[in-house]
Amino acid sequence: MSKKASLEYDPKSAWEVYKSKKHVKAMDDMAARYVEFLSTCKTERLVMDYVRAAVEKAGFKDDLTADLAYRFNRNKTCFLARKGKRPLSEGYRLIGAHADCPRLDLKQRPLYEDSEICLAKTHYYGGIRKYQWLTIPLALHGTVALKSGKEVTVCIGEDPADPVLTITDLLPHLAYKEVVKKVQDAFEAEKLNLILGQSPASSGKKGEDEAKEPVKRKILEILNKKYGIDEADFFSAEMQAVPAGPARYVGLDSALIGGYGHDDRSSVFCGLEALLAEPEPEYCQIVLFWDKEEIGSEGATGAKSLFFEYCMEELVEAWEPGARLSTVFMNGSALSADVSAAMDPDHKDVYEPLNAARLGYGPCFNKFTGHRGKVGANDAHPDYIGWLRNILDHAGVPWQMSELGKVDVGGGGTVAKFLAVYGMDVIDVGVSVLCMHSPFELAAKADIYATTLAFREFLKN
Repeated sequence: MSKKASLEYDPKSAWEVYKSKKHVKAMDDMAARYVEFLSTCKTERLVMDYVRAAVEKAGFKDDLTADLAYRFNRNKTCFLARKGKRPLSEGYRLIGAHADCPRLDLKQRPLYEDSEICLAKTHYYGGIRKYQWLTIPLALHGTVALKSGKEVTVCIGEDPADPVLTITDLLPHLAYKEVVKKVQDAFEAEKLNLILGQSPASSGKKGEDEAKEPVKRKILEILNKKYGIDEADFFSAEMQAVPAGPARYVGLDSALIGGYGHDDRSSVFCGLEALLAEPEPEYCQIVLFWDKEEIGSEGATGAKSLFFEYCMEELVEAWEPGARLSTVFMNGSALSADVSAAMDPDHKDVYEPLNAARLGYGPCFNKFTGHRGKVGANDAHPDYIGWLRNILDHAGVPWQMSELGKVDVGGGGTVAKFLAVYGMDVIDVGVSVLCMHSPFELAAKADIYATTLAFREFLKN
């Protein structure tokens, strides 16, 4: 390469970097695991079940005094830690991601009957485009806490033999008024109601009053027979309507993976794979998976909670008694693992091509997120970015720097700023995604592979 050519930046495609038979096989094997993970883990609770099984198999214990430790919080968030060769006060490598995704939550009193159809009222969770959730197959997942203290797990619509749910939309013959409305006016949140059934309950025994809402009664009978729940049990339930069915390979070359929940379960998957693949670190490894990021990281299981801080207090007390917690925090290095928006060839007008993420070019680093003037952003420090560049380039891992669209078009946020408050270095990084927040997002399997390898380099350096 000439001296002149070497002065210019030339992005590297992950497909080109990993074209050897060894890498292609490893990539395909990882993609198969990821498809299974994405197909199975449709809620944050199911993600936590998957994580717990994986780390327990690897020897992690529910004990923050152990060298391989974990702590789960309400089965919606978790803290994983592996002891390094160096003292905790000299630093740690942290990967933080969120396990929740946009969806439709059932209201606490959801069931009603109208026009001899039983429906369920919903409240959307996170940023969705409402029209994308109409007339598609939906599954129902949830946890019901009975008064007795028993918990009941609900899953309807994932087994091919199961019925699915859906939300209706108006036929084009009668939608002349709707087509001239703005999108925000044409699709009303209160009309995102799930179709649950249409056949009435059988007539009661002689002398019994007939049900005033026989179709609703029939649905309640079905739920009671299968799960032992009644209508009042919805008051203490978390029920989520999510896209039904498995993730799928997309494209004639099967290079893309389509499914629900790339944002941000791809980061959970890559972070967990990386942690389990690097068992002898120089510095302590910490992996955090949170809930509630899609609604601002609020609540006891979100990144704004003190769960991380409480776990670190116990870890310091067990691993390095007498060390100052503030010193430990300040010496940490973190990756806020979250997806970025890949440039869409059909909507290039909202992207700035020089700084837009591209599918197939490895993990995307975002120096800042936020919106319009970097409001609400963590702005990563250049010395930290320089260190990351060095370790990834030395390892031959392709990566890219990106931002979320044109400056005045929009924006978004991540958990980075909630980690940065402790004084640690942190930057956003993750897989680039098309159709983000839709029921069927797209990611390149080369990016899943490259992101996992990038996380491994970070955790072991």
